[in-house]
Amino acid sequence: MFSPKKKGDYPAVVTFNRPMGPGYYRLGLEFSGEAAQIFAGFMPGQFVEIDITTTAMPDPAKIPAHLEDAMTRQILLRRPFSICALHTEQGKSTIDIIYAAIGPATLRLTTCKPGDILQVMGPLGQGFWMPENKTTALMVAGGVGAPPMRHLATTLAQHGACPNLAVFTGARSLDNLPFEWQKSDDTVVLTELTDLPTPIEVHLATDDGSYGHHGLVTAPLLEWLARHDTPEENMILYACGPEPMLKAVAQIGVKHGIDSQVSMERRMACGINLCQGCAVELKPACACQQDNPENTLYKMCCQDGPVFEGKDVVFS
Repeated sequence: MFSPKKKGDYPAVVTFNRPMGPGYYRLGLEFSGEAAQIFAGFMPGQFVEIDITTTAMPDPAKIPAHLEDAMTRQILLRRPFSICALHTEQGKSTIDIIYAAIGPATLRLTTCKPGDILQVMGPLGQGFWMPENKTTALMVAGGVGAPPMRHLATTLAQHGACPNLAVFTGARSLDNLPFEWQKSDDTVVLTELTDLPTPIEVHLATDDGSYGHHGLVTAPLLEWLARHDTPEENMILYACGPEPMLKAVAQIGVKHGIDSQVSMERRMACGINLCQGCAVELKPACACQQDNPENTLYKMCCQDGPVFEGKDVVFS
């Protein structure tokens, strides 16, 4: 159901840039003309590279002490970001990005105002895909890995490609949950995952126990699998988040015979396979290496990924 389009380097207009919670911001970028047509085909799991060299310095009072020296240096490389939402209408396409302001580049990004122009390269990489005969999609998000899961969940729900959808999301605390949410009668509702053509079942986990399961987000996933008897061949696992979580989800997939796709994270300086600094180690997959099963393959996260089949990744 997902079909990647060609990529390009285009100017985007900032439509909003607002804080979401402790350290998180949500940024809207609008494209027009040819760029709007290209970004209308943005696949869940793909990413963009944003040029931040033209952004302003933040208020010195907002710069943490450990970043004071780094903030004085010029930002040379673009920064990669996944998207959490795509909106298309009247010849324009808008993407929403959720980012954590934790370094010199992302702190500068917080200074962007509506009407500012940012140069954006994309859509980049290979995103998630939906194999045939899948009736249940289980999406696992950890921390800032939530944005592409949000995009994937709403895309699947709107297209009706999979009748049974469930999202498992984890964060350090409820306040650190990088989703738009509301709390009513002690129940947390992820507002962007409601009122969709296909209902989405939501399970939350927090490290501090402030809401949902107290502990790892993979625990409610395992509980879900224990309660349901859906045939393994009809299920698929999707995951984005810290690598230990991705490893755990991939292992769960292998153990239960469920296909899985994981979005890997690497330092992607160029985004187009020029610098080759974002290698992901994969298990042998070609006939020429079957005589030496110890050999592994390396693929570039920016071009061949960031999404790979979980069973193929060699996790550290």
